[in-house]
Amino acid sequence: MEQASSSTDHGGYDGTNDDKSERNPQKEETPESETKYEAKNFWRVMNEMSVDPEEDDTNGSDKSNEHDKSRFGAREAVFRKAWEEHYDGGSQTLLFGARKFDVKVSTLHPNQVEIFRLWQIYLDNVNPLLKVTHTPTLQARIIDAAADVANITPTLEALMFSIYCIAILSLSEDECRTLFGSSRDDLLKSYQFACQQALLNCEVLRTSDRNCLTALYLYLISVRHQTDPRSLSPILSVAIRIALRMGIHSESSYSRCTILEGEMRRRLWWSLVLFDNRICEMADHKATNLLPTWDCKIPLNVNDFDLQPEMKTGPATHGNPSEALFAVVRSELGNFVRRSSFHLDFTNPALKIVAKENPLPAAGSLPAFERMIEEKYFASCNPENPLHFMTIWTTRGHLAKNRLLDHYARNSSVPQTDTQRDTVVSHALRMLECDTKLMNSPLTKGYQWFLHLHFPFPAYFHIAQDLKRRPTAGHAERSWTVLNDNYAARFGAMKKMNPFFEYLAWILLQAWEARQAVPRDLDKPLEPPHLVSDVRSKLGQGPSRLAGNTEHSTSASTANNDDSSMSTFIDVGGYGVPYGLEEPGFFSTGYPSTQPTMDLDLDQPVWATVDWYSLQGRGW
Repeated sequence: MEQASSSTDHGGYDGTNDDKSERNPQKEETPESETKYEAKNFWRVMNEMSVDPEEDDTNGSDKSNEHDKSRFGAREAVFRKAWEEHYDGGSQTLLFGARKFDVKVSTLHPNQVEIFRLWQIYLDNVNPLLKVTHTPTLQARIIDAAADVANITPTLEALMFSIYCIAILSLSEDECRTLFGSSRDDLLKSYQFACQQALLNCEVLRTSDRNCLTALYLYLISVRHQTDPRSLSPILSVAIRIALRMGIHSESSYSRCTILEGEMRRRLWWSLVLFDNRICEMADHKATNLLPTWDCKIPLNVNDFDLQPEMKTGPATHGNPSEALFAVVRSELGNFVRRSSFHLDFTNPALKIVAKENPLPAAGSLPAFERMIEEKYFASCNPENPLHFMTIWTTRGHLAKNRLLDHYARNSSVPQTDTQRDTVVSHALRMLECDTKLMNSPLTKGYQWFLHLHFPFPAYFHIAQDLKRRPTAGHAERSWTVLNDNYAARFGAMKKMNPFFEYLAWILLQAWEARQAVPRDLDKPLEPPHLVSDVRSKLGQGPSRLAGNTEHSTSASTANNDDSSMSTFIDVGGYGVPYGLEEPGFFSTGYPSTQPTMDLDLDQPVWATVDWYSLQGRGW
């Protein structure tokens, strides 16, 4: 049974002393001249207040201080041990249900050859993007474990099964059948069940072990594509709460860690909180933890072999891209976003005051921040390197998305000029262009699992609504070309219909019908782009739950050109629409206004039957 140490308890107890310093967080100056805040440790304060003055050693010696810390830690450990014995592990069933005692988890491992194959797939497809495991130390442990699966420690076993899960997730159906002789779904179900049992065995809900938390995190990623984001979000909050209890969000806790352990904790926190933010975008982004309320530093731009268990001082960061490039740049972007007004406007506006206490990089300007990223990280990248290519275009796409959100936040209640509308359309087009590059490149074949989590729905919606309102605008031809290219990359091979695709198809068809309604030279027939022909073909293959809506969409798109013309509004706040779509006025023509309206016929009862979560595999 694992016991939490006193170092993981960061209770927010404050004394009632009237002195101002007693009410402020504890501060200490780091070598980098940064202010570091540490919440008071409840156990330490309680013990200090209960010490007999005559027993109190007032000589201030380091030896005495260490003795006091040890004594306080011992008292807490004794209490926590009694607390754990009192509940006797009963709470572990909260997450995964009762443990299956008739199942011996060690028998659920694949054979030794497949263990090493799955490990290599993980190293190729997953590890470069997440960097939450340390390859040099973990690989040796996995080799030993594969030789004796009956005697693997519970935490390592949970981590191994989570690696199997996410490795399988990163493969296609054909790859799974070729490499393992089973379907992707069957392999996932088998390893996810085994991972659940292994997590129960290592008491994940009470853990203070980073590897155990990592196992839970990888498992949750592996179930994401088949899980309603509204269900996954609260489960992710469990992982976040465990991380907070361990203190990995707070730099003050890192003084008690080795260099290697501290760096792996930073990587885990950033990866976890960024995944949580994406799930919140698809469920209810106001619940995100990507906020300016914690001070975990960005991971170092170093290779795994630069981090050794015996290190006493941290390694020098690389001037050139390291194998942690993707994780580092994502963290840089996340660090900028979490303190940006446009992000907080959509998540927690009250925290904008907190964000002002720590100046943003690049003077808080998105263009300046983008230049900094390009110069600091991308200038020395090799676009033919898969990881570098993935990092460059993923980041550029996310920066375009943030420019879109920044525009929404700044202009949601003011009339837009055509120039402003053209500007915001350019951001949406940039999002799609970056996504198309990523989806079409053979360099990202192993990273498709990550790309499916980030379908650029806001760009599709905004461009389609703009084309419906301004079908002959100067950027219209380019918009159709960009939409067509991304549609081919994302949906070209799709065979199975689903409600979300029907909705997406509908808004695209409305945009095209608006173009058809514009008077033109009869000598120049209007050829529909491939996506329009393909959408019509797919919609004609079977019954559609949006059937009937497209029959009169032309009249709807041409008659309702006034933002205030619609009396109904589709209320999707908190129901899975991606980041920013439920803000007032977004569902209009794509330009936020004071009227929360949309140029779609929403009086149809069919909208109540649409399952907005049917496209989770594509990361809506």
